[in-house]
Amino acid sequence: MRSVEEHQSVVAALIATREPVTVAIGDALGLVLAADVVAPLSLPGFDNSAMDGYAVVAEDIAEASDDSPVRLPVAEDIFAGRTDSLVLHPGTAHRIMTGAPLPAGATAVIPVEATDGATDTVSIMAGVTPGQHVRRAGEDVTAGTTVLQAGQVLTPAALGLAAALGLGELNVVPRQRVLVMSTGSELVAPGTPLQPGQIYESNAVMLAAAVRDAGADVVTSSMTEDDVAVFRAELETHARDADLIITTGGVSAGAYEVVKDSLAEEVEFVKVAMQPGMPQGAGVVWETPIITLPGNPVSALVSFEVFIRSPLRAAMGLPRPDRPRLTATLLEDLTSPRGRRQFRRGVLDPSGTSVTSYGPPASHHLRWLASANCLLEIDEDVAEVAAGSEVRVWDLT
Repeated sequence: MRSVEEHQSVVAALIATREPVTVAIGDALGLVLAADVVAPLSLPGFDNSAMDGYAVVAEDIAEASDDSPVRLPVAEDIFAGRTDSLVLHPGTAHRIMTGAPLPAGATAVIPVEATDGATDTVSIMAGVTPGQHVRRAGEDVTAGTTVLQAGQVLTPAALGLAAALGLGELNVVPRQRVLVMSTGSELVAPGTPLQPGQIYESNAVMLAAAVRDAGADVVTSSMTEDDVAVFRAELETHARDADLIITTGGVSAGAYEVVKDSLAEEVEFVKVAMQPGMPQGAGVVWETPIITLPGNPVSALVSFEVFIRSPLRAAMGLPRPDRPRLTATLLEDLTSPRGRRQFRRGVLDPSGTSVTSYGPPASHHLRWLASANCLLEIDEDVAEVAAGSEVRVWDLT
């Protein structure tokens, strides 16, 4: 059988980074910058008031106090967005709002709270120092400065900065487009009455969610019956719109293995020395990489975690593509099938120091995986693990 590491390498080699694209900043959240952003202008672009108050010459009100207020005529009312050029003459004040341009000649702003708030002649009860309550042009960003770097994930703050610089578009590494297909004649859509032998489809929903959680886009999520012609037709319809195809089911050794029967020439089907998730496949169909996962739900999701999630995130330039790995103390005795890497559902304590397995190891017990917060990784050459042993843990939170 192929080792876990060997199959990880095969899958990773198939998932390639897309060429950078330019997108509107409203669509760029969570994407990775493909090129540095150099500020085309300074921020602030002009000297402006940091407070609602009055623009003044600081020396005019140096001696102002509660007992001895300074009274100045209010010559102008400056609101944020006013575009004409104004000059403040010594011995006068301009009422000014936060963000409004500071008039030439003004050296400070006195907050409205230190005045009587008048609009004709204002009484000022405190002094200010030159430059106080003034935002100077370029004190945040100087034009020509690199403010965002290639490889940086675009956060709300980063997008706010880009918008403040007048940038409506950004050059980014695009999300991977993933086609998810679930196979099986026993599958029916939620809301459909079940007939004997039928089950509700869950793998496509689950894997599509895992794809989105990894930061990629889902082209479509569909299911097909165990019919080679139907499966290939559905696959061909969407394959060229995708950067990666993930199928689930139809890859084992029995009859009616539709994925295996359909893609024998394009996909290498192998057994990987792991539990759950032994039957796997990888190849290229219609020039699109395809990863074929087993059909049992736990096998499918564990396989996604072990083989697909990390290279998918890496192809989008996302930081920390791997799940956090740590070592914790096992609080119970466990057995594991010798010759296979076992990934057991587990519960890691809040401190991250101890762990217990959670639920049976069989691959159809989805309930337990839904409530687990980690995977225990037990090596191929280990058949028994005693309580108190240190074990490797994949943190799924």
